[in-house]
Amino acid sequence: MEMTKILFRREFSSFFATPVAYVFIAIFLMLSGVFTFYFGNLYERGQADLQPFFNFHPWLYLFLVPAMAMRTWSEERKSGTIELLMTLPITPLQAMLGKFFAAWAVLGLALLLTFPLWITVNYLGSPDNGIIFAAYLGSWLMAGSFLAISVCMSALTKSQVIAFILSVVVCFLFVLSGSSMVISAFKGVVPSVMLDAIASLSFISHFESLVKGVISMQDVLYFVIVMAIWLKAGLILIEKKKAE
Repeated sequence: MEMTKILFRREFSSFFATPVAYVFIAIFLMLSGVFTFYFGNLYERGQADLQPFFNFHPWLYLFLVPAMAMRTWSEERKSGTIELLMTLPITPLQAMLGKFFAAWAVLGLALLLTFPLWITVNYLGSPDNGIIFAAYLGSWLMAGSFLAISVCMSALTKSQVIAFILSVVVCFLFVLSGSSMVISAFKGVVPSVMLDAIASLSFISHFESLVKGVISMQDVLYFVIVMAIWLKAGLILIEKKKAE
């Protein structure tokens, strides 16, 4: 655990030693504002809530999170520093967790910096702050799922571009899986049980429940399990590299 904390601090600092974190946070805040006020019509809706803000999060994360995470392992592999890292008294699991939690903390910080929106809707009306808190929690958990997939893809290849493309494709499948378009395409082709299974994989359907203020164990566990599975897959790739 101590080594994980040390690596977490190193990785978190490295995000701010380069423009990566600043650029990510700036773009996230700018796009969040644009989508919320211009496309989400926050003022015109006449309701004091942050639903227009959270509605666009899956699509923002779809590109921004892979862009931030593509360097996580790819850069280590390309520069050869992964061999040096593996010679240190640290296990691949500790390294994986340290890198993941550092990047997840940056995502959490980006979310926290949207607090002016929360203040704005409280100034304009009387929103249900419990619902808003649940939506923030759901957004952070969903961001962690996007991140875990992206970290795994980064462990797969030395090329950051390939890692980015693979991450976007896999994340897009998880976003799209519960859409009416996909359900209609598979309806009548696969058994209803399998259709329900495909729909249950959707990030959006689980996120929407949390945006409505319903913090169910099912939705929270879903995101936690997605993170665990993809981090485990990434860990297997790193351990295979270490064995070579």
